[in-house]
Amino acid sequence: MKSIHIDYEMAEATLAEADARAGEADAAVAKLYEKDMAFTGWVDYAAHFPEDELSRIERTAAEIAGKCDAFVVIGIGGSYLGARAALSFIDRPDSKKPGAWPEVFFAGFNVSGTYHQRLLDKLEGRDVCVIVISKSGGTLEPSVAFLTLKNYLYNKYGQAGAHERIYAITDAKSGKLKAEADANGYASFVLPSDIGGRYSVLSPVGLLPLAAAGLDIRQMLSGAASAEEPGLVAAAKRFACVRAVLEGQKTVETVSFFDPSVEDFTAWVLQLFGESEGKDGRGVFPAPVGISRDLHSLGQFLQEGRQIFYETLLFVEDPTADITIEGADAGDYAGRSYSEFARAVLEGMAKAHRGVDIPIIRVYIPDNSAYSFGQLVYVFELTCAVTGLLMGVDPFNQPGVEAYKKGMLDYLAQT
Repeated sequence: MKSIHIDYEMAEATLAEADARAGEADAAVAKLYEKDMAFTGWVDYAAHFPEDELSRIERTAAEIAGKCDAFVVIGIGGSYLGARAALSFIDRPDSKKPGAWPEVFFAGFNVSGTYHQRLLDKLEGRDVCVIVISKSGGTLEPSVAFLTLKNYLYNKYGQAGAHERIYAITDAKSGKLKAEADANGYASFVLPSDIGGRYSVLSPVGLLPLAAAGLDIRQMLSGAASAEEPGLVAAAKRFACVRAVLEGQKTVETVSFFDPSVEDFTAWVLQLFGESEGKDGRGVFPAPVGISRDLHSLGQFLQEGRQIFYETLLFVEDPTADITIEGADAGDYAGRSYSEFARAVLEGMAKAHRGVDIPIIRVYIPDNSAYSFGQLVYVFELTCAVTGLLMGVDPFNQPGVEAYKKGMLDYLAQT
């Protein structure tokens, strides 16, 4: 199978400085694989995923699919971003069959009453199951959404019936959600204690919702395992070295997607990079850009504005579908495909930006398969962790997030 490959278009001095840090990157990868650091359980996890756990996930997913045609995933941050990214990205061969798999909805990633009321309206007349994903069960946004959806299920199915439609992924031993799941008999899975949320998509956190939606999670894990081959590990290390050098030159990293199927993956990348690297006064601000949509709004700034950024471009080489332009009035476009136009936009944009010395990193994604998605996830996780270590920060904590949560709870306690 084809693999992800990464190209660089930037000053030779920048690449030379990055390549000079190869030894540091080797040491960082070795440190990660030793797993002595906290929250490094994701390293090598997909390649050795327990077969009994994987089979249980698949059985539970089939059970969910048999009970409902609407499946609500409650979570915030890494508890939902990875699953949403996969659902948008991966081509599902039977997706055209109405009712083949439950439709997946997301809740608990905001505190909008409007959003959640509209969600409840969409669920009317449908069979519903819910999964709540939280290590502690105490995070405000998913907690409020769970209370809302649980009340909806109680009114619709009764308490006992509701409990048979609620699933949980939480801590193995402690926490509010763990206690509730045990008391009410929710089918539950463990979020490993040594895997943080933003690195959890290849754990039950992502795999159970995706299996319930009909995605091939075994292929996803195989893709992730393939990213541990020497060539892709080397690509991730160089990607990390380049990013670490650019962190000293720029303050923004634009993460651009050329196909809408990659947009939600970009949202996952924003958390991965921002939360892992943005600390101790370090890091660059990751910003999503949709191409070619945003070239008609941000293109002027990108070309001639303040050069505070470098670009990471995510391009799918063999997308799920294509259209060739036909018709008597097609003119010069006759016989050309959307894929050709996308490539033309990529090359035209890169040429223009090279002309003003914007550093460019191109990430070529083979296709929209589950295998490619798993590979892409692991390459980016490894790249991010190594970048953080090269910067001298802990890529696995998030003290700034905890500060906001404390301020929020303090405010609620005073009002």
